[in-house]
Amino acid sequence: MSEVQFKKVAIVGAGAIGGWMGVHLAQAGAQVSVLARVDTLQALQKSGLQMHQGGTLHSVPVSASNDAATLGVQDLVVISVKAPALASVAAQVGPLIGPNTVVLTAMNGVPWWFLQGFGGPVAGRSLSSVDPEGAIAQALPAQHIIGCVVHASCSVDAPGVIRHHFGDGLIVGEPSGESSPRVQALHALLQQAGFNATLSPQIQKDIWYKLWGNMTVNPVSAITGATTDRILDDELVRGFISNVMLEAKAIGERIGIPIAQEPEDRHAMTRKLGAFKTSMLQDVQAGKPVELDALVSAVRELGQLTQVATPFTDALLGLSRLHASGLGLYPAQ
Repeated sequence: MSEVQFKKVAIVGAGAIGGWMGVHLAQAGAQVSVLARVDTLQALQKSGLQMHQGGTLHSVPVSASNDAATLGVQDLVVISVKAPALASVAAQVGPLIGPNTVVLTAMNGVPWWFLQGFGGPVAGRSLSSVDPEGAIAQALPAQHIIGCVVHASCSVDAPGVIRHHFGDGLIVGEPSGESSPRVQALHALLQQAGFNATLSPQIQKDIWYKLWGNMTVNPVSAITGATTDRILDDELVRGFISNVMLEAKAIGERIGIPIAQEPEDRHAMTRKLGAFKTSMLQDVQAGKPVELDALVSAVRELGQLTQVATPFTDALLGLSRLHASGLGLYPAQ
C-alpha cells in the first residue's frame, strides 16, 4: 500500500535532515525529486544526493529543479526547512500538491497547524507568531498535513552532501490523532526505508515534548556561545531555564498535552548527549536567520491564549531577539 501511495516524493529543503530522509526514501524505491536553489541545485544535478553514514558514502540520483512546476504533482512532499524560510517556501510549492498529496512537516518548534483539531479551549486558533498573515495555512491547507518529529543528528558537509551522526527516529501522526490509512501507509514506508518510525496518537504531544528541551537551551546557547554542558553546569542559568520549562509545562496542561517529567529530568537527558553546539548556535555562527518564533514566540502566544503567565519565557524571548536582530538574523522589533 505504501509503495502505491507514496511513489513520487519531493524533498523541499535538502539540508541535513531533508537530505538524510531523501537518500533513505530513494533507497527504498521512491522516485525522489528535490526543490533546490543555487549551489545545492547544481550539486544535485551533477552528483545526485549524497550521504556519509557509518563510514560509507551513499549516493542516489534525484530530479532537481528550482521550479516546482517542473517537478509536478507528488504523492508525498517532505518539508524540512528552517522556520524563517517557510513562508517563502510555502509560496513556491503549490505545483507539487494535488488533491491527495501528503505534506510531511519535518521541522523544529510549533508548526502553524498545531491547533487544528486539537487544543481544548484554544482548538482551531491560528498562531500569528508562526504564520502572521495566514499565508502558510493558505498555501499548505491543513487537510494535506501529517506532522513529523525528528530524533536524529545530521549535518551538511557541502551542498547536496549530508553526514549522518546518530539517531534514526521519526515520529509521525495526523494532527487530528486519527490512525488514517494514509498515515499507516506513510509509517510503513518510513520503516521500510530504514527509519525507526513511530506512529503517534497525538503528534502535538511529541512536538511539545521535543520543544520542551529545545526552546531554552537553543536560545541561551545562541546568546552566550556556550555548549550545552556549560549551560547546564551554571546553576543560575539552569534555574532560569527550569522556570521557562515550568511555564511551558503549565501551558501544555491547559491544551491537553501534560508532561510527566520535571525540568531536572530533562536536563539529565540533555547532559547524556555530552558537550554539543545547538542548531541555533550553529545558525548564529553561520550568519543564518534563527528559529526564535517557532521555538519561543509561539510558546509565549500560547501562554497568552491560555492565560498562563510567562515572565521567564518573555525574558528569554526579549533577550534572544535583541541579540539576533543586532546580528541581522531576526527582524528588528
